Amino acid sequence: MKKFRKKNLSDWKLLADKELEKSKEKKIEWKSPDGILLKSLYTEKDLENLEHLHSFPGLPPFLRGPKATMYTGKPWTIRQYAGFSTAEESNKFYKDCLRNGQKGLSIAFDLPTHRGYDSDHPRVVGDVGKAGVAIDSVEDMKILFDDIPLNDMSVSMTMNGAVLPILAAYIVAGEEQGVDRKYLSGTIQNDILKEFLVRNTYIYPPRESLKIISDIIIYTSKFMPRFNSISISGYHMQEAGATEVQELAFTIADGIEYIKAALEKGLLVDSFAPRLSFFFGIGMNFFMEIAKLRAARYLWAKKVKQLFNPQNEKSLILRTHCQTSGVSLTEKDAYNNVIRTTVEAMAAVLGGTQSLHTNSFDEAVALPTESSSRIARNTQLILQHETNICDVIDPLAGSYFIENLTNAMIVNSGNLIDKILKMGGMTKAIEKGYPNELIEKSALLKQAEIDSGKKVIVGVNQYLNENEKDFEILKIDNSKVIKSQLARLDKIKATRNASKVSIALNNLKNAALNNVGNLLELSVEAVRARATVGEVSSTLEDVFGRFEAKPKVSKNVYSNSFDEKSKLNDLKSSIKSFENERGRAPKILVCKLGQDGHDRGAKVVASSFADLGFEVELSKLFLTPEELYNQARNSAADVVGISSHAAGHLTLVPKFMDLVNENNEKFLVICGGVIPKEDYSLLKKKGVSEVFGPGTNLIDAIYKVLNMIKYGKKSNI
Repeated sequence: MKKFRKKNLSDWKLLADKELEKSKEKKIEWKSPDGILLKSLYTEKDLENLEHLHSFPGLPPFLRGPKATMYTGKPWTIRQYAGFSTAEESNKFYKDCLRNGQKGLSIAFDLPTHRGYDSDHPRVVGDVGKAGVAIDSVEDMKILFDDIPLNDMSVSMTMNGAVLPILAAYIVAGEEQGVDRKYLSGTIQNDILKEFLVRNTYIYPPRESLKIISDIIIYTSKFMPRFNSISISGYHMQEAGATEVQELAFTIADGIEYIKAALEKGLLVDSFAPRLSFFFGIGMNFFMEIAKLRAARYLWAKKVKQLFNPQNEKSLILRTHCQTSGVSLTEKDAYNNVIRTTVEAMAAVLGGTQSLHTNSFDEAVALPTESSSRIARNTQLILQHETNICDVIDPLAGSYFIENLTNAMIVNSGNLIDKILKMGGMTKAIEKGYPNELIEKSALLKQAEIDSGKKVIVGVNQYLNENEKDFEILKIDNSKVIKSQLARLDKIKATRNASKVSIALNNLKNAALNNVGNLLELSVEAVRARATVGEVSSTLEDVFGRFEAKPKVSKNVYSNSFDEKSKLNDLKSSIKSFENERGRAPKILVCKLGQDGHDRGAKVVASSFADLGFEVELSKLFLTPEELYNQARNSAADVVGISSHAAGHLTLVPKFMDLVNENNEKFLVICGGVIPKEDYSLLKKKGVSEVFGPGTNLIDAIYKVLNMIKYGKKSNI
């Protein structure tokens, strides 16, 4: 028998070079956006000197899993993040989900609730019940959990801004259901730092918000041993454009900041750290996401041990919930999203998540329907019961690639964490704008790669479906929700003891003013007396103030990252010609309406227009239609671009257009973002000139907007 000559890596590279030369795609080594060196081939040499290899599930540093048996003992918890319209409608939906295999509840609140406004507040009329369930008082909370025993059900609540009245309402609802607070189980997100980074559903300034968080940690540590006092979230960072390295580093840094805040209140780390939990987003970078979760457990255990030296090993465990990506979902060829969600769910599971939410395929444009929610839920059931994934613990352990990538995530994220700590921690880093800037640049780079075709999105920029059919969209009748909420608010205020409410709110205000007492404990007293979410929030706002971020436009990131320079230069030339002809650059005012704080889209649009030569004005967040109209009149903009993310386009944009039409304004109005195609005609009938839906190529959009300004194009409907 002929002997085979032993080949080595250099032999392979020579062979690969020859083959890649033929394909004109020479890429054996390259770097990720974070600078991680990636290769086409990994060997046993890539495992040399990796410290983390010698670890076991259930033992520090928990890289291979927080539990010794992982899914062989018990599969991950299936959760669906859901809430819409009224408490009654959401309650029906939850009970249906529980009957069909869901194991825990994850509550989505509407934007007014997040921002601490009752449904009758004049600033929020267009947002009530749109992007989640409206909760104004404990009476709403009781209805939300009607016939759902809170002593048996784990409840996760995504709430940060109005965290005090919402958690208080949950505690009182359990109490009036006959469940003592010590038996309540679940998680309150309570992660305000990431709101200042990306999501923007904050109310109070950072330092006052940290006091609220520490009071919640103290209260739950004392009275609610089964409840997680905080869910430290990276999910929204990734949704806003953060790389996996950035998401991991900033999330761990946030967690360290929260521990410091609790220690400053006199707590011992072991009294609360075992009940901290995490929340990560899972995108389409399959192997990187797996490595991220493994590295997250290692980094948390290492940093907590180094910085705080806990005596209880459970304080070192990173337990996490994961959610598949929302930003990876596409409006075009939307059924492809079922595959995307499945791939992302597998990455979360192979990375060792403790619970998981799978997005529905239609969430690129609307809240999920009952049918799409079932598909999303069944995705997890199929993974649990039909794939044998649950039979082996950390099945990718030992993979040359996965272990090397895990180490790269540990090193790169660890370095970024250390940089944050040298700045004085995450609060100071946010005040300096450092992490915000990194995330915004990353988002622009990703958008440029998609628009230039460097990054392929199937059905969006390649492999287009010419025979695409529409699918069912869930619609929320905002007027019905408001009517229901106002009736319940009126009833509560008419039947409660006004004196008890006043005393409770005064006690809360004095505690905040003098930095005494526990704000959650006092909020429970106020809510028990039937104070509303808005009343508790405004009482604290009187003391702490309401935080307002300053809008900022990044420069030159989008254009420098765009591959097709000839296309870019042609558009720049057209804009320059406009400027030479008119004696000024074309101007766009980019803005958002209502309480929707998701500003990734608005910032990406503003930055890309600015890079190409437009004069750009970026408005502050949370404007009413009247406030935007006044700013638009004063800005001398050629076009007003309204970004929508949370269904407010059907209520807020028409109000704005009424003001524009009544006064015969000359500026054009365009809309973009999460807007279903079936709503385009309604907006155009109101006078909107163009609607740019999810997946819009920004270069094409800029061309179109420039021509609209040149020729004064109004709506063609």
